Amino acid sequence: MPDWVSLCALISLLLSLLTVAAYILYSGLLSDIIVLTGSPPMKKITFAYKFKEGPYKNCGQLFKESLSIGPKLSCIGVYYDDPKKVPGPQCRYAIGSILSEGENKADEELLKRYETSGFNVFSFPEVTHVVTTSFPHRTFFSILLSVRRVYPRLELYIKERRLCAHPFLEIYRDGQIQFMAPLARQGDFYVPEVRQVERRLSEELHSDTEISGADSNSEYSSGSGVLLSDSRETSLAASSVHSSVLTQDQGDRDYRGRSSGGTSFKELDWGEQDGGQQEEREEWPHGDSDQKSPEVPTQEWWGVVGGEE
Repeated sequence: MPDWVSLCALISLLLSLLTVAAYILYSGLLSDIIVLTGSPPMKKITFAYKFKEGPYKNCGQLFKESLSIGPKLSCIGVYYDDPKKVPGPQCRYAIGSILSEGENKADEELLKRYETSGFNVFSFPEVTHVVTTSFPHRTFFSILLSVRRVYPRLELYIKERRLCAHPFLEIYRDGQIQFMAPLARQGDFYVPEVRQVERRLSEELHSDTEISGADSNSEYSSGSGVLLSDSRETSLAASSVHSSVLTQDQGDRDYRGRSSGGTSFKELDWGEQDGGQQEEREEWPHGDSDQKSPEVPTQEWWGVVGGEE
């Protein structure tokens, strides 16, 4: 009898392990990740969002709140800071739902419901070129896997080509998590609250360090979004996102002027794919990059619901 009990226990354990393994594989453990530079996965969009400062791992509640209002709408997360360079409490992100895309108009009833719940409304333009990839969104675990697998690839791709791509966006729709980072007009992807934080940080910096305006400006990286440090949680999920504050004028000016440090569109092979396998991200979703500055942002973001550790 004891032998039968042991055998049944062993079989149960093996079945449990097989079930867990199948679940992880189904969630996207071995899915191919192909990073490309080309057209964006979305057109001009209008979306409802809430802006927060804090660790990216806390953004899950905002996704739930947004989905509860518009369960049929695509969700979007925008991550502005690199959690490896910016302290968790200072990381900035916007989470919400896409109300309309292209020339379509937003549903007025839904719009009012979001506004009544404290959401703001903003629009992102359609750009011609972005760094983009996708990952299957089949289970909750898919989100965690995407943070660990996608952002390191994005970071590597951007660094190798010396691109200026930020901030990092995650769009959840049609069973896919679509990742993108614009290569132009980056300033148009910064919601108004980011500017307010930027001004506050600038004032605090001037007050605490008594640095002159010129010196103080050098502390910011126009492509990133938050104060630079010397160097995504391992979170993006990343992209990890930027370490200085970016203003639209600065971002556009830095991008146009990157003739020596960046790659122009004409030099890019739009059909090139990043097929090389990189070890799982050191730490995060929103990937890492030297950029919170326009040079190379990556987020681990989590972007996402569990991006940081």
